[in-house]
Amino acid sequence: MNENAMIEVTNLSKRYAGRTAVAGISFTVARGEIVGLLGPNGAGKSTTMRILACYLPATSGTVHVGGFDVFHQSVEVRRRIGYMPENNPLYLEMRVREYLKFRARLKGLGWRRSRERVNTVMEQCGLTDVSRRIIGQLSKGYRQRVGMADALVHDPELIILDEPTIGLDPHQIRTVRQLIKGLAPLHTVLISTHILPEAEMMCNRMLIMYDGKILAADTPENLQRLVAGKNQIIVELAAPAAALRDCWSQLPEIEYFDVSASEGEYQRCALTPRDGLDLRPVVFALALQNGWVLRELTRNRHSLEDIYVQVTQPGEEEENS
Repeated sequence: MNENAMIEVTNLSKRYAGRTAVAGISFTVARGEIVGLLGPNGAGKSTTMRILACYLPATSGTVHVGGFDVFHQSVEVRRRIGYMPENNPLYLEMRVREYLKFRARLKGLGWRRSRERVNTVMEQCGLTDVSRRIIGQLSKGYRQRVGMADALVHDPELIILDEPTIGLDPHQIRTVRQLIKGLAPLHTVLISTHILPEAEMMCNRMLIMYDGKILAADTPENLQRLVAGKNQIIVELAAPAAALRDCWSQLPEIEYFDVSASEGEYQRCALTPRDGLDLRPVVFALALQNGWVLRELTRNRHSLEDIYVQVTQPGEEEENS
């Protein structure tokens, strides 16, 4: 067993009557990582998280959290996990501080320790100013913060957050995102989302789930390389269109090109390289050699959404190509 691993999942499956929600997945999460579990609704993200948090039994496979088996040592696992489900089940009639103290005591903290931790997580989650407010009277954003404070109050090693930014406005999303990123030095974080830009900003590694399976697992940078061969170079040059077409057609590094008129003497060129080559040094040298005025030279960076579509729908893309 890997001592540096916080989560170890091997051949995990969950089947309901007539339907497979999770189909034999395996992955590990190292201590101190922020890992995103990405996929559309129905991909198996929430089911996987509920199994990790000991809320749901698996059909087959093994899961270890902090070296403990979630099936046979669930009490030890629960002590090490802070879990915030998608539908945050708060006691809306309680005040914020009262609720967090109640939750801390339920999770085994003594009176003095619970008071210390409640003060810490309220400051950490920006709840100090609303500590005496009734939870039911708070905005959606503040309720999400209360849910995160609840997950953190017993100082767990692993934080599991299921769609923590859903339903929030852009300002609230930014606040929650900063809070999650700040957890990494002291906690391991597993976060599920279907909002791809959010995962790209928060996570050091991502697991892409689709139809109960993990189709890709890597850093955002390495996932970018999956589609790097299709990265285009966009060039704007003050040069005759015929000269540019002749130049691009003779370059073996270029697979496809398109030249269209831009403003004035400028031509806009879209160049597709062979085998993911970076054409920018070649284009710059040619512009210098021919005395062409270069106004733009950029490399299109594929978004996580592009990567997700390519990974989850390869068959459809091949049919349309």
